[in-house]
Amino acid sequence: MRGFSTLQQSHRSPLLQVLKTSAAAVVAWLASSLLLGQPFPIFAAIAALLVVQPSVNQSLAKGIERSVGVVLGVLLASVAGAVFGNASWVVLLAIVASLLIAWALKLGPGSSNQIPISAMLVLALGGDSPLYAVDRVVETVIGAVTALVINALIVPPVLVAPAHVAITRLQNRTAAALDRIALALHEPQSRAELIELLEQARELRGLRDAAADAVALGEESLTLNPRRSRMRDLLADDAELLVRLNALVTRVIGMARAIHDHYDPTLMDDPNVHAIVTEISRAAHDLRLLGASESDGPTPGVDVPALTAPLVVQQPNPDHWILVGSLLEDMRRVREEIVGVPYR
Repeated sequence: MRGFSTLQQSHRSPLLQVLKTSAAAVVAWLASSLLLGQPFPIFAAIAALLVVQPSVNQSLAKGIERSVGVVLGVLLASVAGAVFGNASWVVLLAIVASLLIAWALKLGPGSSNQIPISAMLVLALGGDSPLYAVDRVVETVIGAVTALVINALIVPPVLVAPAHVAITRLQNRTAAALDRIALALHEPQSRAELIELLEQARELRGLRDAAADAVALGEESLTLNPRRSRMRDLLADDAELLVRLNALVTRVIGMARAIHDHYDPTLMDDPNVHAIVTEISRAAHDLRLLGASESDGPTPGVDVPALTAPLVVQQPNPDHWILVGSLLEDMRRVREEIVGVPYR
């Protein structure tokens, strides 16, 4: 059973997607049988199974890719069958020739795999007549179109919510990292705690990349989607917030790195550090407010922005000027991203 577990994924496909794929295969099979009089329309069913994708745009691309591969594979099989017959060595020759043709044309994996599969099926099933080849192409088109229509009309997938969740997670974790930086400047830190501080900040890169991927998938899901008009503005707001978070992540990692490399317990006595701690805590507070709905209105004492005035800098301690200077520059950028108003 351990070997079987390696084949399993952590997340399964939505049940609705499975049902839509099943429906597309059944409808494509019945439509091909009715229109072409083919008792076993395998090409239609295969096309339907492959074309139903997580987004309508991907379904269209898969349908085109699949159709191109079938046309080339059927043409190759027809020529090979007419010239050499349908002996087993002809099938092997067609497979090798299909792969070489796909390589020469620089086709994608979908078409590259479909050409030899189509050629092999046509030759193996004894399709040596031009009419048989035409029927297989038409059969494939029926399957692809059926799958595309079903995927577009029956609750077309919209991946806006996962993008919003990923960005919210990144936003909250970035704010938590800022709070952790403020704590490191307020209370004495051990070497292990400084390493943990830096690792926590670096983990934001993975969350940032995951959020960017989620936004890309969300945009892909809205392409050619009939439901896109209601979701487009929501995703646009999240994408805009992600741009700001991307810059903040860079700054937070830089601040954590500076503290890790230049930490000194006497920092707690520097008045500039006290002011920086206050400013970082305010930045963490205001970062959590970014993207909140303005229609809800502020909650007194909770949803009121804290970054209301620029930080006032005093004469730095010569022993701390490298770290203080680095933190001040990073805080200037952080404040600009959150508030949109630079230091004066």
